[in-house]
Amino acid sequence: MQLTREEERALNGKEGEAVATAYRILLAIGESTDAEKLVPVKWAHVSGVNYNTIGDSGVQFLENISKDGKFVVKTTINPMGFDPLKINSLKVKAEFIAQQNRIHNVYERMGATKSYTCIPYEVFDMPSEGTSVSFAESNAAVYANSVTHLRTNKESALSALASALTGKAPYSELRVEEMRKPDKCIRIKSELDNELDYGLLGYFAGKISNNVVGFDGINILEKMNGKALSAGIGTSGSCGMFTIGKTDNETIDFGREEAMKVKDELNTSENGDIVTLGSPQLGIDDLSLLAHMVDGKKFRKRCLIFCARAAYESATRLGYTQTIEHSGGELLCDCCTCLTPLVDRNDVDSVVTNSIKGAYYLNNSNKVGVCLKPLKEIVEQECI
Repeated sequence: MQLTREEERALNGKEGEAVATAYRILLAIGESTDAEKLVPVKWAHVSGVNYNTIGDSGVQFLENISKDGKFVVKTTINPMGFDPLKINSLKVKAEFIAQQNRIHNVYERMGATKSYTCIPYEVFDMPSEGTSVSFAESNAAVYANSVTHLRTNKESALSALASALTGKAPYSELRVEEMRKPDKCIRIKSELDNELDYGLLGYFAGKISNNVVGFDGINILEKMNGKALSAGIGTSGSCGMFTIGKTDNETIDFGREEAMKVKDELNTSENGDIVTLGSPQLGIDDLSLLAHMVDGKKFRKRCLIFCARAAYESATRLGYTQTIEHSGGELLCDCCTCLTPLVDRNDVDSVVTNSIKGAYYLNNSNKVGVCLKPLKEIVEQECI
């Protein structure tokens, strides 16, 4: 991979150890993905923010990087483990809080926008189509490539961090026009009735496609369904983009039978002790929909609702949060269903959710059972 003179200088430590480390990361990734060069990015979205995802070694690495590292492009960050404004009412261990605060301090020191969201495409204005960015959050990478037509690889926490420190990323994979073509096409053989159906389709697609998947049978993709589809794709494999419309690639059918196989893998409980919503986090449109669905009703059991703080603030101005909280819903910002210590196996045996991504991590990381239902069904069955 060819580096410019300035990039060579930075790689050799002329701009400090943090930047040199970042260039070493980018060089290794670039060589492994056959990149010709590095290209500028205008925005990095960094994961590795929740203490549960990076642990003590990750905290130490970030603190070392932050000694002389500063972000040089717009940098937003993924959810942490809890809502810091409601921590006094939450059951979180003191050690977790202390370590999470160290992570918060590191990102603040390096100049991150304290977004704590996995839906940056709903919180911030999108750059023009074709702009190169570096998104580590899997659902955001898929959504950005497929719906808003930005250009990002499905980045890791390290590669997005390196891009934030350098403003560069390897020119390879989904940043290259020729690579943004489907390698598989999925022919949809049954109706997709709700966001859960789109999540099941996404999870199926992520398993069979390595890079880009085409969908034959989707005509209109509403935002809620696009989020669910992107999250499903991002959860189950390396695929980082989808297209809409029939292609000439190998075609694989997806119908009720295939959907049920995916659901059987992730649906591990017939019921749940609590309800969790928000993986990806809920945006303003989701909160509006939920408020209208629960207006005048009460949840039968505890319901944790994870949303972006920007969406929460807008929803509060519009009266949505008050309606949801009156129904018994607990709105939490800056965190999400995945890997949160708020859903603990010692307290909860199983969870009701409409999230495929949430189901995967609740089953495999939190070690709790999952009952999958679409949002409409959750409200109908879990509210009075």
